[in-house]
Amino acid sequence: MDELAVQVGAKLKSLGLMLATAESCTGGGVAQAITEVAGSSVWFERGFITYSNVAKQQMLSVREETLEQHGAVSERVVREMVAGALWHSSAQVALAVSGIAGPGGGTADKPVGTIWFAWALRDGETDASKHHIDGNRSDVRNKAVLIALQGVLTLVENSSEVA
Repeated sequence: MDELAVQVGAKLKSLGLMLATAESCTGGGVAQAITEVAGSSVWFERGFITYSNVAKQQMLSVREETLEQHGAVSERVVREMVAGALWHSSAQVALAVSGIAGPGGGTADKPVGTIWFAWALRDGETDASKHHIDGNRSDVRNKAVLIALQGVLTLVENSSEVA
């Protein structure tokens, strides 16, 4: 995880970009991995830990209707979370993560280990994807952090918006 965070930081720094995070099920794990890297203040702008639906609404402008219609663990919500992270920050790149880390809370439609991610560039593309992660709560959260960081790296490496 440390090496991936270093790679993300090096890429963002080389492009002069800042990152914001919007986290739910990871509880700030992505921001923690990032801030373990010395000098990350050059490329990490801020993190939002929005564990509750109210926090998602207040801090990231996620619409109540979206939460009611789709649930917090959904593509629509992470897309609104990542847009909100960009809107409420000075960052040019953002990521969002929301899921069910377990051991409880899962349903037939959204079992434990269901995690939605979104990555976005300010005034650019937004990518979202759903993953199912096996393991205990800690495993799910740690793997989600890795997926979130890899998504940032992939987004900035493959985007014509920042090239």
